Amino acid sequence: MTSKPIQLHARRIALRYLALLPALVWGGQAGAEMSEADYFEDVPIVLSASRLSQSLNDAPASVTVIDQDMIRASGFRDIPDLLRLVPGFSVAYTRDNTWAVGYHGAADAFSRRFQVLVDGRSIYSAAFGAVLWAELPLSIDDIERIEVVRGPNAATFGANAFFAVINIISKDATQTPGAFVSQQLGEQGMAGTTLRYGGGQGDLRYRLTFSSQARDRFERDDPRSGPIDKLFEQTQTYFVNGRMDYRLSVRDEVTAQFGLTQGDWQAGRLSSLLEPRQQDVQLGYAQIKFKRVSGPDDEWMLHFYHSRNQQDASASQTIGPFTITGDSDIMQTRTSLEFQANNRLNTVLRTVWGAEIREETMTSPLFMNTPEKLHGMLSRAYANLEWRAHPDWLLQGGAMIENHYFTGTHISPRIAVNYELTPGHTLRFNLSQAYRTPTFFEQNGNLTYYSTTGVKLATTTVPANDGLAPERVLSREIAYIGQFQPWQLQWDAKLFRDKVDDYLSAQGKPAQFKNVGSFQVQGADVHLNWQPTPALRLSAQYARVYIEAANSVDNDLHESAPENNFSLLGSYDLSQGWQASVGVYRSGRMKWLSDGDITQAYTRWDARLARRWKWQGREIEAALVGQNLGEDYQEFRVENRFSQRVYGSLSLAW
Repeated sequence: MTSKPIQLHARRIALRYLALLPALVWGGQAGAEMSEADYFEDVPIVLSASRLSQSLNDAPASVTVIDQDMIRASGFRDIPDLLRLVPGFSVAYTRDNTWAVGYHGAADAFSRRFQVLVDGRSIYSAAFGAVLWAELPLSIDDIERIEVVRGPNAATFGANAFFAVINIISKDATQTPGAFVSQQLGEQGMAGTTLRYGGGQGDLRYRLTFSSQARDRFERDDPRSGPIDKLFEQTQTYFVNGRMDYRLSVRDEVTAQFGLTQGDWQAGRLSSLLEPRQQDVQLGYAQIKFKRVSGPDDEWMLHFYHSRNQQDASASQTIGPFTITGDSDIMQTRTSLEFQANNRLNTVLRTVWGAEIREETMTSPLFMNTPEKLHGMLSRAYANLEWRAHPDWLLQGGAMIENHYFTGTHISPRIAVNYELTPGHTLRFNLSQAYRTPTFFEQNGNLTYYSTTGVKLATTTVPANDGLAPERVLSREIAYIGQFQPWQLQWDAKLFRDKVDDYLSAQGKPAQFKNVGSFQVQGADVHLNWQPTPALRLSAQYARVYIEAANSVDNDLHESAPENNFSLLGSYDLSQGWQASVGVYRSGRMKWLSDGDITQAYTRWDARLARRWKWQGREIEAALVGQNLGEDYQEFRVENRFSQRVYGSLSLAW
């Protein structure tokens, strides 16, 4: 009788031979030269799932990587658009230079249910839960990659890493030597200029980027209004950012960054005189990291940053004897100090642990009905452990404990099991819990209008009666990650079921935020990267989502994600420096929550044709990009009609 260990060993050998079959079919020479190491060549290494450096097969959660080649081939010039390349994401421009981004439902104008980081700095707004995409002092040309964790990740990044984490990683100064100039010009008021210079001496490297971006998004017809209801959408945004990387010694390195944004934006609509016609936006941040590396898996880091967002906007309307004021001035700040340590305990155990203390403030006389500054202190500690229990089994567990200024102390745990079927092919089981804490506006919002003489005229939002509970999600996931190296094919598919409790929603008139109940989201995500030849690369994504929610929770919640969502980006090297790419983006019918509308299903086609060449020591790229080459479609509201448009781009580097 054959023993169980021998049976297991035989099964593993059989699986390894099955994994070699694609190579044998592809060609005898490829099969003869292939080894297990070949399965892991060119497999992305990610940092965002657990704060440990891991391959996609070893990560405890599903991760999509948007690299520089995908960014260039897409032709997108606004960072939120890039999320169309991630399965399950819905992206729409709203108005007033803001974007709505949703993942697996509950999508509204504020993108409030996932965490967004830029080089470790959170840009999630504690005031409203919004992500202020348009204010980011970051050029799309300076992005190294974007790692998107598709699923709750509060065990790693804390509250508000609720449905997903978007980690934007910029190029370090060593990647941007010399001068770079880029210019875009196109329809719908689209214009952009970027200037960058990178240099250094010895162990010091630096870069400085300046950018000017103009936009005018949509046509101006509102079919519900009869006559044209003009939307004021022209924007001009300037920003500058800088980065310095200095190696103090063989083990020690310090990185410093800063950024400043100035926005001169039109806003509002003709039919609403209380909506500000002009918004002046300022953003500034500074951050510094010190890192000491003792070995390949042993290092510690100290990270400090401070950010400040300010919006100045005013409007007034005269009704009878009263003049109503609507000065929506807003000031937000965030100050954070974080320590993180990565350690290898032995050959099979790795860990990362750390702690952070953060202060967040908000001042807004209109939205809070007080000139006083609101502030809160957040403290948290976290740890994640990776244990290679067996060559085929990887066990990971971790948790974040936080004390939040509104909701007190809560713990976000996660456990994941990765089983290697055969080299490059992994099954993963993931169970996690995450929280989303109330924002300042959800807890204390008191949107009240007064006359210029101090008479109270109208209140549209009132503070919560009691302390709100945080939203809570319990997520269960089964995933398969396959690396078919002979075919240059990467496959990532997952089945998920998320249950959200204590859902926060505005109720009544005047509106008041309350915890109103629970809902469930289930479905599947699929992400595929394929490069059958060196010249051709394809990236495809598909998501199918079902939302189960009672009408007592939210009448529109079950429609807040498209049932089917698909995208395909293909690029082909035509030789002689020419490259062509095509993007197809399909979204099903959905209802954007808050002040959004039902938007019908659409298919958007984009195309890009570019050529690179060298001239007098300069690297030049010229490109022509067509966006939405099919029929017009609606984004967020029925009046937001995205029409066909074209822009040209020219860049020089030397």
